[in-house]
Amino acid sequence: MDTAMHMPAVFLGHGSPMNALERNRYSAAWHSVGLCVPRPRAILMVSAHWYINATAVTAMARPKTIHDFFGFPQALFDVQYPAPGMPELAEEVADAVQPDFVGADHDGWGLDHGTWSVLVHAFPKADVPVVQLSINATRPAEYHLRLGAKLAALRDSGVLVMGSGNVVHNVRAMDCNASDGGFDWARSFNEKAIEIATSTPEDAAGLMQAPDFLRVAPTPEHFLPFLYIAGFGAQTRQPLEVLVDGYAFGSLSMTSFLVGMARPQSDRATGGGAALDSIAPPESTNI
Repeated sequence: MDTAMHMPAVFLGHGSPMNALERNRYSAAWHSVGLCVPRPRAILMVSAHWYINATAVTAMARPKTIHDFFGFPQALFDVQYPAPGMPELAEEVADAVQPDFVGADHDGWGLDHGTWSVLVHAFPKADVPVVQLSINATRPAEYHLRLGAKLAALRDSGVLVMGSGNVVHNVRAMDCNASDGGFDWARSFNEKAIEIATSTPEDAAGLMQAPDFLRVAPTPEHFLPFLYIAGFGAQTRQPLEVLVDGYAFGSLSMTSFLVGMARPQSDRATGGGAALDSIAPPESTNI
């Protein structure tokens, strides 16, 4: 890797865990990122699915693959993503975000499906070390934006900062008959998020004050990883660029963003989102 090259940052709208097994235009876009990004020394992932009352980073050498969902086919539970960890990166993250505190998790967590469901496409060999950063549920939007800005310092040491979630994420409102559709309210908010991300990413935290935010994100954990990448863009004075855009089941935005790299072209066949016949109904999912 050219150590003089700044690493980019990426936010991936991960949607259903079934996208780990699917070949569609979203997974194709994730794959294209892995092909085009400079080889990372490590990946620091902010996943919607490690949402706790603390800021922590995984610090184990061999993180386990966590299947943190239910109601899906056995093939999804059989997926393993045996990427190594990088314990020393925990100290680098802690140094980068001072005076904010980051704890080291040596054995409690691992790689949840927000992480491995996208990385099986982006880095299918699982040969790049992966470290997860938790989302602190006790902190306001501005904290997450600021933390993302501080993490931009890691780009000079070969660390690829990634976020995995969904800008719009309302599982209770999902319509399984709208596999590739978006409700009007979901589209309206998503388009506003794109407008801000691609022009003034430093304003992204204000989206959580929008009157319709509780409708598009009844709980904020899937939206918050987007703020980390917006903060990265604000710090590096680079607007975000849309990697791929779309909707699933009416109430999920599949929008993904890049910052600091050109939009790659996918080399895979395109199509819709996760197949309807392979996704569990909303009441028995954890996406």
